[in-house]
Amino acid sequence: MFSLLGSAASAHPSTNLLQPMPRSYIFSSESVGEGHPDKVADTISDAVLDACLKQDPTSRVACETYVKSNIAIVGGEITTKAKLDYVQIVRDAIREIGYVNDDDVFHADKVFVQNILTAQSPDIAQGVDAKKAKGKKTAEQGAGDQGIMFGYACDETPELMPAPIMYAHRVGAALTAIRKSGKAKWLRPDAKSQVSVEYVDGKPTRIVNVVISTQHAEGIEHKEIEKFCIEKVIKKVLPASMLKGTEFLINPTGKFVVGGPQGDTGLTGRKIIVDTYGGMGRHGGGAFSGKDPSKVDRSAAYMGRWVAKNIVAAGLASRVEIQFAYAIGHPDPVSVHVDTFGTGIVSDDAILAAVLKVFSFKPADIVKQLNLLRPIYSKTTNYGHFGKDDKDLTWEQTNKAAELKKLALK
Repeated sequence: MFSLLGSAASAHPSTNLLQPMPRSYIFSSESVGEGHPDKVADTISDAVLDACLKQDPTSRVACETYVKSNIAIVGGEITTKAKLDYVQIVRDAIREIGYVNDDDVFHADKVFVQNILTAQSPDIAQGVDAKKAKGKKTAEQGAGDQGIMFGYACDETPELMPAPIMYAHRVGAALTAIRKSGKAKWLRPDAKSQVSVEYVDGKPTRIVNVVISTQHAEGIEHKEIEKFCIEKVIKKVLPASMLKGTEFLINPTGKFVVGGPQGDTGLTGRKIIVDTYGGMGRHGGGAFSGKDPSKVDRSAAYMGRWVAKNIVAAGLASRVEIQFAYAIGHPDPVSVHVDTFGTGIVSDDAILAAVLKVFSFKPADIVKQLNLLRPIYSKTTNYGHFGKDDKDLTWEQTNKAAELKKLALK
């Protein structure tokens, strides 16, 4: 009888067929610059949120922004005691991004701003407010909506984030820093970056390719843009040890003069994978920008990152994802799940038991634990909500790692 096993063994007698070959694959993540139309919208929405919280920490904000051509529309629901000039907030946000060039159709001082904000629905408010209401089962503050949230962390980078998304953010942030410094006057605000990393047996080993598409002024030669991006950006911010045979794809279309809201439409919340883990960790679907922390889409996602980062920082796993879910108006999560993908030094059940003792997932408690009623959200908008070294972003602390480890190892 013909045997595939026998045939292979005869052809390669030295091969141990029981020894698995190293698994190699390539994973890619993208980031976008502050001037990308969707990030322009996110930036405006978070600027409105911060302005509300600065005057009134109890503000309820769900601000959505639409940008196209020379128009910016802000809509959604806001209930606040703050007295604000929303048109000026929009213009200031656009100016900070850098849309101030004479050839910009979308210009901070010339854009037409339309305000269609209204108050929060009283039906939603009674579910979120910490008080009794007819038909509500508890007087505690409830979740602002139903939904599922994920947190993720891994030991691939010092930030305990996946390597592809962190590398893509580094490239994008460096490009923006150079543009705002004035050292390359031909750079314009709209930009995207993408990094593909090769993994062998689950470990990042090299960067296969880097893509940069950056808006530029008319008249600059492509070869100058290419040289600049490779020498002044990529090789300055990415590990030299990872740049082995790396392919560089710079402005692959050959020209990128028309960009920003002139070239494309921007909407709040369309870059949720850029905002989180670059696709390496799952996403519940809810956007972050423009939402106050009573919205669990945002606050619970930050909570998930805090928990996951502490698990990895404690050495309990090299990779972990946590998922939990809420019902609108209800204070307790309806489920909590931990998955270490087989990398845990103890069982996932032991880690989950420790997590539930150390952290509270009630919406009101999340706000208190992470001190979220502050105007800190404009710091999160660009280059990821996770992985930044900033004391205001409390979900990046690893202050619970020791306690978690002690409980999990009992």
